[in-house]
Amino acid sequence: MGRKSWAIIVFIAAAFCGIGAANAQSGGGDQNASRPASLAEQLNANNVTVISGNPNGTYLYFAYDMSSVLDDPASLRVLPVVGKGAAQNTKDLLYLKGIDMGITQSDILRHFKQTGEMGADIATRLRYITRLYNEEMHVLGQADIDGIEDLRGKKVNFGDAGSGTQISSGLIFEALGVAVEEVNLDQAEAFEALKRGEIAATVLFGGKPAAAFAQLDPGAKTFKFIEIPYTSELLDEYLPVQLTHGDYPDLIPPGESVDTVAVGSVLAVFNWAPDSDHYRRVANFTRALFENFEKFMQKPRHPKWREVNLAAELPGWERFGAAREMLEKRRSAVAESRPGGDSTSISTDIAPTSSLLDLDARQRDELFRDFMDWQAKQQSR
Repeated sequence: MGRKSWAIIVFIAAAFCGIGAANAQSGGGDQNASRPASLAEQLNANNVTVISGNPNGTYLYFAYDMSSVLDDPASLRVLPVVGKGAAQNTKDLLYLKGIDMGITQSDILRHFKQTGEMGADIATRLRYITRLYNEEMHVLGQADIDGIEDLRGKKVNFGDAGSGTQISSGLIFEALGVAVEEVNLDQAEAFEALKRGEIAATVLFGGKPAAAFAQLDPGAKTFKFIEIPYTSELLDEYLPVQLTHGDYPDLIPPGESVDTVAVGSVLAVFNWAPDSDHYRRVANFTRALFENFEKFMQKPRHPKWREVNLAAELPGWERFGAAREMLEKRRSAVAESRPGGDSTSISTDIAPTSSLLDLDARQRDELFRDFMDWQAKQQSR
């Protein structure tokens, strides 16, 4: 290329640079330059982020629902963030700038206390706003696997390294005394490995029906869900549940069910100082969540919202201050509405260290009805 050609190219490049600089100086390169300062301040004053999960899981659905229901142009903006599961979400919540809240699992504190990798004071650095829904344990195995004992010594997929599935799988298999050869694959890879007979089973924790199983071709080979026994070793952290034909019609025959366990998902927050701006933002979100909770019971919200009890306590966790205040406010309001101000059966009278597992089904239902009644009265004011 000759000098003349290079000169033309340099001239054209310089001309475009000049145009770009002129646009920037005139405001064309700054999207905020022509906007009122008050709008920028408003958008940044009341936003909160919620780190969730991948598009195949329930975490992201819940974060989106919170954004859809609670967003208010004048007072609150909820920004869902795609995350990488319970363990990484907890790390991000503790250390990643710009993350206000995160969805994780109730057994994550026990895991990090055991490993020590997040420090000995992790329980004092995290708080929870509410327990969310159950994440059922799905163990999909080869046709010749009759029970969890048959997996001893075999290759079992625990999901992606660092995921909530990996953490809970390790804790549960250890508690049940069943040693397996752990492999770490995403579920799509695990299904292919199952078809090739390279692994005996794959584990997934997720709200049923988990979308990941829609990727499995039921005609490729016969697989089945493996039952998980509910033993005393699992009592503190997990609940007994069932998978049914209605949940997975291609994998469970009509009229049959599979016993398994579930871990609670948790909306967690860093333990911000009460006088900090971060605390104010999350407290603003918390009030909106409690005051609009009944809206999550309506379509098109995820059906798992019906499992959420805002008053449920979590063993080993401490509740975020603003959430505790909302429950105390509800207790007072319900007590005032009763003859003689009776509040003996209201859930917020439960000691903070007690567990919902200590209550029978009738008590749980009564506590939740109390809360929903209070919510309805608040909305009618």
